[in-house]
Amino acid sequence: MTIIAIPAAFDAASFNHFLGSRNEPDWLTQRRRKSWAAFESTAWPDRKTEEWMRSDLRGFHLDQYMMPGLGESSEDTCPQWLVDDVITCGQLGTIDGRIVLEQLSTEVSGQGVYFGSLEKACQSHGKLVEQHLFSVVDPNADRFAMLHAATWSSGCFLHVPKGVSVEQPFHIHSGMSDGGTDVSHVLLVLEENTSATVLYESSSTTPNADGFHCGGLEIVLKQGASLRLVILQEWGDRVWHFAHQHAKVGRDATIQWTLAAMGARFVQVAQQVSLVGEGARSQVNGTMFTRDKQQMTFNTLQFHEAPNCKSDFLYKAALQDRSRTVWRGMIKVAPGADKTDGYQRNDNLILSDHARADSIPGLEIKADDVRCTHGSTSGRVDDELIFYAQSRGFTRQEAVRMIVTGFFQQIFDRITIESVRKALGSAIARQVRQYE
Repeated sequence: MTIIAIPAAFDAASFNHFLGSRNEPDWLTQRRRKSWAAFESTAWPDRKTEEWMRSDLRGFHLDQYMMPGLGESSEDTCPQWLVDDVITCGQLGTIDGRIVLEQLSTEVSGQGVYFGSLEKACQSHGKLVEQHLFSVVDPNADRFAMLHAATWSSGCFLHVPKGVSVEQPFHIHSGMSDGGTDVSHVLLVLEENTSATVLYESSSTTPNADGFHCGGLEIVLKQGASLRLVILQEWGDRVWHFAHQHAKVGRDATIQWTLAAMGARFVQVAQQVSLVGEGARSQVNGTMFTRDKQQMTFNTLQFHEAPNCKSDFLYKAALQDRSRTVWRGMIKVAPGADKTDGYQRNDNLILSDHARADSIPGLEIKADDVRCTHGSTSGRVDDELIFYAQSRGFTRQEAVRMIVTGFFQQIFDRITIESVRKALGSAIARQVRQYE
Protein backbone atom coordinates (compact mmCIF):
# COMPACT_ATOMS: atom_id res chain seq x y z
CA MET A 1 0.00 0.00 0.00
CA THR A 2 1.33 3.42 -0.97
CA ILE A 3 0.93 6.15 1.60
CA ILE A 4 0.66 9.64 0.15
CA ALA A 5 1.84 12.33 2.51
CA ILE A 6 -0.28 15.46 2.52
CA PRO A 7 1.83 18.59 2.92
CA ALA A 8 0.72 20.71 5.84
CA ALA A 9 3.27 23.44 6.55
CA PHE A 10 2.97 26.97 5.17
CA ASP A 11 5.07 26.34 2.05
CA ALA A 12 4.50 26.28 -1.72
CA ALA A 13 3.64 22.56 -1.81
CA SER A 14 1.07 22.97 0.94
CA PHE A 15 -0.39 26.03 -0.74
CA ASN A 16 -0.83 24.20 -4.05
CA HIS A 17 -2.45 21.29 -2.25
CA PHE A 18 -4.66 23.75 -0.40
CA LEU A 19 -5.85 25.30 -3.68
CA GLY A 20 -6.43 21.88 -5.22
CA SER A 21 -8.63 20.82 -2.34
CA ARG A 22 -11.03 23.73 -2.80
CA ASN A 23 -13.97 24.31 -5.09
CA GLU A 24 -13.72 28.04 -5.73
CA PRO A 25 -14.38 30.41 -8.62
CA ASP A 26 -11.43 31.38 -10.80
CA TRP A 27 -11.40 35.01 -9.63
CA LEU A 28 -10.77 33.88 -6.05
CA THR A 29 -8.08 31.37 -7.02
CA GLN A 30 -6.23 34.03 -8.98
CA ARG A 31 -6.43 36.45 -6.06
CA ARG A 32 -5.03 33.79 -3.74
CA ARG A 33 -2.13 33.06 -6.08
CA LYS A 34 -1.32 36.75 -6.35
CA SER A 35 -1.31 37.15 -2.56
CA TRP A 36 0.83 34.04 -2.11
CA ALA A 37 3.39 35.37 -4.57
CA ALA A 38 3.49 38.65 -2.64
CA PHE A 39 3.87 36.71 0.63
CA GLU A 40 6.81 34.70 -0.68
CA SER A 41 8.62 37.80 -1.93
CA THR A 42 8.12 39.86 1.25
CA ALA A 43 10.01 39.77 4.54
CA TRP A 44 8.41 39.63 7.95
CA PRO A 45 7.81 43.01 9.60
CA ASP A 46 10.75 44.31 11.59
CA ARG A 47 11.39 47.05 14.10
CA LYS A 48 12.31 49.59 11.47
CA THR A 49 8.65 50.45 10.94
CA GLU A 50 6.62 52.48 13.42
CA GLU A 51 3.85 49.87 13.69
CA TRP A 52 6.25 47.07 14.64
CA MET A 53 9.15 48.76 16.42
CA ARG A 54 7.81 47.72 19.84
CA SER A 55 6.93 44.17 18.76
CA ASP A 56 9.21 41.20 19.39
CA LEU A 57 8.56 38.38 16.89
CA ARG A 58 11.65 36.33 17.71
CA GLY A 59 9.57 33.59 19.33
CA PHE A 60 7.22 33.26 16.35
CA HIS A 61 7.91 30.41 13.92
CA LEU A 62 5.37 29.87 11.15
CA ASP A 63 6.66 26.36 10.39
CA GLN A 64 5.27 25.19 13.72
CA TYR A 65 1.73 25.52 12.39
CA MET A 66 -0.28 23.83 9.65
CA MET A 67 -1.97 25.22 6.59
CA PRO A 68 -5.72 25.58 7.39
CA GLY A 69 -7.92 22.64 6.48
CA LEU A 70 -5.03 20.20 5.86
CA GLY A 71 -4.64 18.75 9.34
CA GLU A 72 -6.90 16.35 11.21
CA SER A 73 -10.27 17.59 12.39
CA SER A 74 -10.50 18.46 16.04
CA GLU A 75 -13.45 17.08 17.98
CA ASP A 76 -12.73 19.26 20.99
CA THR A 77 -15.03 22.06 22.04
CA CYS A 78 -14.19 25.61 22.96
CA PRO A 79 -15.89 27.75 25.61
CA GLN A 80 -18.29 30.47 24.50
CA TRP A 81 -19.47 33.35 26.66
CA LEU A 82 -21.30 35.91 24.54
CA VAL A 83 -24.29 33.64 23.88
CA ASP A 84 -25.23 33.08 27.52
CA ASP A 85 -28.84 34.20 28.03
CA VAL A 86 -28.97 35.48 24.44
CA ILE A 87 -31.46 34.47 21.78
CA THR A 88 -29.66 34.67 18.45
CA CYS A 89 -31.09 34.68 14.95
CA GLY A 90 -28.03 32.99 13.45
CA GLN A 91 -24.88 31.18 14.55
CA LEU A 92 -21.67 30.23 12.78
CA GLY A 93 -18.94 28.26 14.52
CA THR A 94 -15.54 26.99 13.38
CA ILE A 95 -12.66 25.03 14.87
CA ASP A 96 -9.26 25.17 13.19
CA GLY A 97 -10.79 26.63 10.06
CA ARG A 98 -13.55 24.05 9.69
CA ILE A 99 -17.21 24.93 10.07
CA VAL A 100 -18.90 22.98 12.86
CA LEU A 101 -22.11 25.01 13.19
CA GLU A 102 -24.09 27.02 10.65
CA GLN A 103 -27.67 28.08 11.19
CA LEU A 104 -30.00 30.99 10.43
CA SER A 105 -33.62 31.48 11.42
CA THR A 106 -36.16 31.12 8.62
CA GLU A 107 -37.69 34.47 9.58
CA VAL A 108 -34.41 36.32 8.94
CA SER A 109 -33.45 34.33 5.84
CA GLY A 110 -36.93 35.04 4.50
CA GLN A 111 -36.04 38.74 4.51
CA GLY A 112 -33.20 38.07 2.10
CA VAL A 113 -30.43 38.09 4.71
CA TYR A 114 -27.41 35.87 4.10
CA PHE A 115 -25.44 34.74 7.14
CA GLY A 116 -23.14 31.79 6.84
CA SER A 117 -19.99 30.39 5.32
CA LEU A 118 -17.93 32.85 3.30
CA GLU A 119 -16.62 29.93 1.25
CA LYS A 120 -20.14 28.94 0.21
CA ALA A 121 -21.05 32.56 -0.43
CA CYS A 122 -18.25 32.78 -3.00
CA GLN A 123 -20.34 30.34 -5.05
CA SER A 124 -23.91 31.34 -4.18
CA HIS A 125 -23.31 35.12 -3.99
CA GLY A 126 -20.21 35.32 -6.14
CA LYS A 127 -20.62 38.80 -7.63
CA LEU A 128 -21.53 40.31 -4.27
CA VAL A 129 -18.57 38.74 -2.49
CA GLU A 130 -16.15 39.55 -5.31
CA GLN A 131 -17.22 43.20 -5.10
CA HIS A 132 -16.56 43.53 -1.37
CA LEU A 133 -13.92 40.94 -0.41
CA PHE A 134 -10.69 42.80 0.45
CA SER A 135 -12.22 46.06 -0.68
CA VAL A 136 -11.78 47.47 2.83
CA VAL A 137 -8.86 45.50 4.29
CA ASP A 138 -5.66 45.93 2.30
CA PRO A 139 -4.40 42.43 1.36
CA ASN A 140 -0.89 43.87 0.93
CA ALA A 141 -0.67 45.79 4.22
CA ASP A 142 2.13 43.52 5.51
CA ARG A 143 3.28 39.91 5.22
CA PHE A 144 0.63 38.68 7.65
CA ALA A 145 -2.09 40.32 5.55
CA MET A 146 -0.66 38.68 2.43
CA LEU A 147 -0.62 35.28 4.10
CA HIS A 148 -4.19 35.74 5.26
CA ALA A 149 -5.43 36.83 1.83
CA ALA A 150 -3.81 33.77 0.25
CA THR A 151 -4.90 31.11 2.74
CA TRP A 152 -8.06 32.28 4.53
CA SER A 153 -10.38 29.40 5.28
CA SER A 154 -14.00 29.03 6.44
CA GLY A 155 -14.89 32.60 7.36
CA CYS A 156 -18.26 34.29 7.65
CA PHE A 157 -20.31 36.47 5.34
CA LEU A 158 -23.21 38.61 6.52
CA HIS A 159 -25.25 40.53 3.97
CA VAL A 160 -28.28 42.53 5.06
CA PRO A 161 -30.31 43.78 2.07
CA LYS A 162 -31.62 47.32 1.76
CA GLY A 163 -34.22 48.40 4.31
CA VAL A 164 -33.98 45.30 6.56
CA SER A 165 -33.51 45.63 10.32
CA VAL A 166 -32.62 42.53 12.33
CA GLU A 167 -33.36 42.76 16.04
CA GLN A 168 -31.77 39.56 17.38
CA PRO A 169 -27.97 39.30 17.21
CA PHE A 170 -25.85 37.13 14.95
CA HIS A 171 -23.18 35.07 16.71
CA ILE A 172 -19.80 34.07 15.25
CA HIS A 173 -17.36 31.82 17.09
CA SER A 174 -13.81 30.94 15.99
CA GLY A 175 -12.20 28.12 17.93
CA MET A 176 -8.75 26.55 17.94
CA SER A 177 -7.36 23.32 19.28
CA ASP A 178 -3.97 23.23 20.99
CA GLY A 179 -1.43 24.00 18.27
CA GLY A 180 -4.17 24.78 15.76
CA THR A 181 -4.48 27.43 13.08
CA ASP A 182 -7.27 29.92 12.43
CA VAL A 183 -7.14 32.21 9.40
CA SER A 184 -10.84 33.02 9.20
CA HIS A 185 -12.11 36.07 7.35
CA VAL A 186 -15.28 37.90 8.41
CA LEU A 187 -17.06 40.11 5.87
CA LEU A 188 -20.05 42.18 7.05
CA VAL A 189 -22.03 44.16 4.46
CA LEU A 190 -25.06 46.22 5.48
CA GLU A 191 -26.90 47.90 2.65
CA GLU A 192 -28.77 51.21 2.88
CA ASN A 193 -31.02 51.85 5.90
CA THR A 194 -30.34 48.56 7.65
CA SER A 195 -29.42 47.57 11.20
CA ALA A 196 -27.85 44.51 12.82
CA THR A 197 -25.95 43.30 15.88
CA VAL A 198 -22.99 40.91 15.62
CA LEU A 199 -21.31 39.09 18.52
CA TYR A 200 -17.93 37.67 17.51
CA GLU A 201 -15.75 35.71 19.91
CA SER A 202 -12.69 33.49 19.73
CA SER A 203 -11.34 30.93 22.18
CA SER A 204 -9.12 27.86 22.48
CA THR A 205 -9.94 24.37 23.70
CA THR A 206 -7.78 24.86 26.81
CA PRO A 207 -6.61 27.97 28.68
CA ASN A 208 -2.90 27.27 28.04
CA ALA A 209 -3.28 26.28 24.38
CA ASP A 210 -0.81 27.17 21.63
CA GLY A 211 -1.96 28.33 18.19
CA PHE A 212 -1.72 30.78 15.30
CA HIS A 213 -4.46 33.21 14.32
CA CYS A 214 -4.01 35.34 11.21
CA GLY A 215 -7.38 36.95 10.61
CA GLY A 216 -9.23 39.64 8.76
CA LEU A 217 -12.40 41.57 9.48
CA GLU A 218 -13.94 44.02 7.05
CA ILE A 219 -17.15 45.97 7.46
CA VAL A 220 -19.08 47.86 4.81
CA LEU A 221 -21.88 50.12 6.02
CA LYS A 222 -23.88 51.82 3.28
CA GLN A 223 -25.92 55.00 3.72
CA GLY A 224 -28.05 55.03 6.87
CA ALA A 225 -26.88 51.60 8.07
CA SER A 226 -26.34 50.87 11.77
CA LEU A 227 -24.16 48.12 13.26
CA ARG A 228 -23.44 47.08 16.82
CA LEU A 229 -20.37 44.85 16.90
CA VAL A 230 -18.87 43.13 19.94
CA ILE A 231 -15.59 41.20 19.76
CA LEU A 232 -14.26 39.05 22.63
CA GLN A 233 -10.79 37.56 22.10
CA GLU A 234 -9.84 35.02 24.73
CA TRP A 235 -7.42 32.62 23.05
CA GLY A 236 -5.14 30.29 24.98
CA ASP A 237 -2.05 31.67 26.70
CA ARG A 238 0.41 30.63 23.95
CA VAL A 239 -1.50 31.78 20.85
CA TRP A 240 -0.01 34.25 18.35
CA HIS A 241 -2.76 36.60 17.21
CA PHE A 242 -2.42 38.84 14.15
CA ALA A 243 -5.38 40.68 12.59
CA HIS A 244 -6.40 43.48 10.27
CA GLN A 245 -9.81 44.96 11.08
CA HIS A 246 -11.30 47.78 9.02
CA ALA A 247 -14.74 49.39 8.81
CA LYS A 248 -15.93 51.72 6.04
CA VAL A 249 -18.86 53.85 7.22
CA GLY A 250 -21.07 55.57 4.65
CA ARG A 251 -23.28 58.64 4.72
CA ASP A 252 -25.30 58.97 7.95
CA ALA A 253 -24.29 55.43 8.93
CA THR A 254 -23.31 54.44 12.47
CA ILE A 255 -21.07 51.81 14.04
CA GLN A 256 -20.65 50.97 17.71
CA TRP A 257 -17.64 48.68 17.96
CA THR A 258 -16.69 47.14 21.31
CA LEU A 259 -13.57 45.03 21.60
CA ALA A 260 -12.27 43.03 24.56
CA ALA A 261 -8.84 41.39 24.36
CA MET A 262 -7.96 39.01 27.17
CA GLY A 263 -6.04 36.06 25.76
CA ALA A 264 -3.06 35.07 23.58
CA ARG A 265 0.69 35.25 24.10
CA PHE A 266 1.17 38.00 21.55
CA VAL A 267 -1.38 40.27 19.87
CA GLN A 268 -0.85 42.68 16.97
CA VAL A 269 -4.02 44.27 15.58
CA ALA A 270 -4.45 47.02 13.01
CA GLN A 271 -7.90 48.52 13.60
CA GLN A 272 -9.28 51.26 11.38
CA VAL A 273 -12.58 53.07 10.97
CA SER A 274 -12.95 55.13 7.79
CA LEU A 275 -15.78 57.66 7.80
CA VAL A 276 -16.29 58.00 4.04
CA GLY A 277 -19.78 59.52 3.90
CA GLU A 278 -20.97 62.85 5.27
CA GLY A 279 -22.61 62.52 8.68
CA ALA A 280 -21.03 59.15 9.47
CA ARG A 281 -20.62 58.24 13.15
CA SER A 282 -18.39 55.78 15.00
CA GLN A 283 -17.91 54.78 18.60
CA VAL A 284 -15.05 52.39 19.34
CA ASN A 285 -14.65 50.93 22.83
CA GLY A 286 -11.78 48.69 23.87
CA THR A 287 -10.72 46.76 26.94
CA MET A 288 -7.40 44.96 27.34
CA PHE A 289 -6.40 42.83 30.28
CA THR A 290 -2.90 41.37 30.24
CA ARG A 291 -0.92 39.09 32.54
CA ASP A 292 2.25 36.97 32.68
CA LYS A 293 4.46 38.06 29.75
CA GLN A 294 1.65 38.87 27.34
CA GLN A 295 2.08 41.69 24.85
CA MET A 296 -0.82 43.37 23.07
CA THR A 297 -0.27 45.97 20.38
CA PHE A 298 -3.14 47.89 18.82
CA ASN A 299 -2.52 50.35 15.99
CA THR A 300 -5.76 52.27 15.55
CA LEU A 301 -6.86 54.85 13.01
CA GLN A 302 -9.93 57.08 12.94
CA PHE A 303 -9.91 58.36 9.37
CA HIS A 304 -12.26 61.25 8.64
CA GLU A 305 -12.63 61.38 4.86
CA ALA A 306 -15.91 63.33 4.66
CA PRO A 307 -17.30 66.44 6.39
CA ASN A 308 -19.60 66.52 9.43
CA CYS A 309 -18.46 63.17 10.81
CA LYS A 310 -17.90 62.18 14.43
CA SER A 311 -15.61 59.54 15.92
CA ASP A 312 -15.46 58.64 19.60
CA PHE A 313 -12.69 56.30 20.77
CA LEU A 314 -12.00 54.94 24.28
CA TYR A 315 -9.53 52.17 25.14
CA LYS A 316 -8.78 51.00 28.67
CA ALA A 317 -6.11 48.49 29.72
CA ALA A 318 -5.26 46.76 32.99
CA LEU A 319 -1.84 45.12 33.23
CA GLN A 320 -0.53 42.45 35.62
CA ASP A 321 2.81 40.69 36.13
CA ARG A 322 5.36 41.45 33.36
CA SER A 323 2.85 42.10 30.62
CA ARG A 324 2.92 44.97 28.15
CA THR A 325 0.42 46.91 26.07
CA VAL A 326 1.14 49.23 23.15
CA TRP A 327 -1.50 51.53 21.76
CA ARG A 328 -0.79 53.80 18.80
CA GLY A 329 -3.86 55.85 17.99
CA MET A 330 -4.22 58.32 15.15
CA ILE A 331 -7.03 60.66 14.18
CA LYS A 332 -6.56 61.56 10.54
CA VAL A 333 -8.61 64.29 8.87
CA ALA A 334 -8.51 64.46 5.07
CA PRO A 335 -8.65 67.73 3.10
CA GLY A 336 -12.26 68.91 2.86
CA ALA A 337 -13.44 66.94 5.89
CA ASP A 338 -14.64 70.09 7.63
CA LYS A 339 -16.76 70.06 10.80
CA THR A 340 -14.94 66.92 11.95
CA ASP A 341 -15.44 65.96 15.61
CA GLY A 342 -12.80 63.43 16.65
CA TYR A 343 -11.99 62.19 20.14
CA GLN A 344 -9.66 59.48 21.43
CA ARG A 345 -8.57 58.44 24.90
CA ASN A 346 -6.48 55.63 26.37
CA ASP A 347 -6.31 54.87 30.11
CA ASN A 348 -4.02 52.27 31.69
CA LEU A 349 -4.20 50.70 35.16
CA ILE A 350 -0.87 49.21 36.24
CA LEU A 351 -1.19 46.30 38.66
CA SER A 352 2.49 45.35 38.88
CA ASP A 353 5.90 47.00 39.26
CA HIS A 354 7.05 45.17 36.12
CA ALA A 355 4.13 45.82 33.74
CA ARG A 356 4.48 48.45 31.01
CA ALA A 357 1.97 50.46 28.99
CA ASP A 358 2.99 52.49 25.95
CA SER A 359 0.36 55.00 24.89
CA ILE A 360 0.98 57.03 21.72
CA PRO A 361 -1.92 59.23 20.54
CA GLY A 362 -1.62 61.34 17.43
CA LEU A 363 -3.39 63.83 15.17
CA GLU A 364 -2.98 64.47 11.45
CA ILE A 365 -5.30 67.28 10.38
CA LYS A 366 -5.54 68.60 6.83
CA ALA A 367 -8.87 70.45 7.06
CA ASP A 368 -10.16 73.63 8.65
CA ASP A 369 -12.93 74.08 11.20
CA VAL A 370 -12.44 70.80 13.06
CA ARG A 371 -12.42 69.69 16.69
CA CYS A 372 -10.01 66.87 17.51
CA THR A 373 -8.84 65.97 21.01
CA HIS A 374 -6.88 63.14 22.54
CA GLY A 375 -5.63 62.07 25.93
CA SER A 376 -3.92 59.30 27.84
CA THR A 377 -3.38 58.33 31.49
CA SER A 378 -1.41 55.61 33.27
CA GLY A 379 -1.36 54.90 36.99
CA ARG A 380 -1.14 52.34 39.79
CA VAL A 381 -3.92 50.95 41.94
CA ASP A 382 -4.42 53.10 45.00
CA ASP A 383 -3.33 51.04 48.03
CA GLU A 384 -5.67 53.08 50.23
CA LEU A 385 -8.64 51.79 48.23
CA ILE A 386 -7.46 48.21 48.72
CA PHE A 387 -6.97 48.79 52.45
CA TYR A 388 -10.43 50.34 52.74
CA ALA A 389 -12.06 47.35 51.02
CA GLN A 390 -10.12 44.88 53.17
CA SER A 391 -11.21 46.71 56.30
CA ARG A 392 -14.78 46.01 55.18
CA GLY A 393 -14.15 42.25 55.02
CA PHE A 394 -13.01 41.77 51.41
CA THR A 395 -9.91 39.78 50.53
CA ARG A 396 -7.12 41.55 48.67
CA GLN A 397 -8.01 39.79 45.42
CA GLU A 398 -11.70 40.69 45.82
CA ALA A 399 -10.72 44.29 46.42
CA VAL A 400 -8.56 44.40 43.29
CA ARG A 401 -11.34 42.80 41.27
CA MET A 402 -13.77 45.52 42.36
CA ILE A 403 -11.27 48.28 41.58
CA VAL A 404 -10.52 46.84 38.14
CA THR A 405 -14.21 46.41 37.38
CA GLY A 406 -14.80 50.01 38.39
CA PHE A 407 -11.94 51.10 36.14
CA PHE A 408 -13.67 49.46 33.16
CA GLN A 409 -17.13 50.69 34.14
CA GLN A 410 -16.99 53.59 31.68
CA ILE A 411 -16.69 51.03 28.88
CA PHE A 412 -19.49 48.91 30.30
CA ASP A 413 -21.77 51.94 30.48
CA ARG A 414 -21.39 52.38 26.72
CA ILE A 415 -22.57 48.85 25.97
CA THR A 416 -26.29 48.70 25.30
CA ILE A 417 -26.60 44.88 25.52
CA GLU A 418 -26.99 43.65 29.10
CA SER A 419 -25.76 40.11 28.38
CA VAL A 420 -22.59 41.49 26.78
CA ARG A 421 -21.87 43.71 29.80
CA LYS A 422 -22.20 40.63 32.00
CA ALA A 423 -19.97 38.51 29.75
CA LEU A 424 -17.19 41.10 29.61
CA GLY A 425 -17.37 41.62 33.36
CA SER A 426 -16.99 37.88 33.88
CA ALA A 427 -14.07 37.74 31.45
CA ILE A 428 -12.24 40.44 33.40
CA ALA A 429 -12.96 38.71 36.71
CA ARG A 430 -11.37 35.51 35.32
CA GLN A 431 -8.17 37.42 34.60
CA VAL A 432 -7.65 39.09 37.99
CA ARG A 433 -4.88 37.43 39.97
CA GLN A 434 -3.65 37.97 43.47
CA TYR A 435 -2.32 41.52 43.57
CA GLU A 436 0.78 41.91 45.66
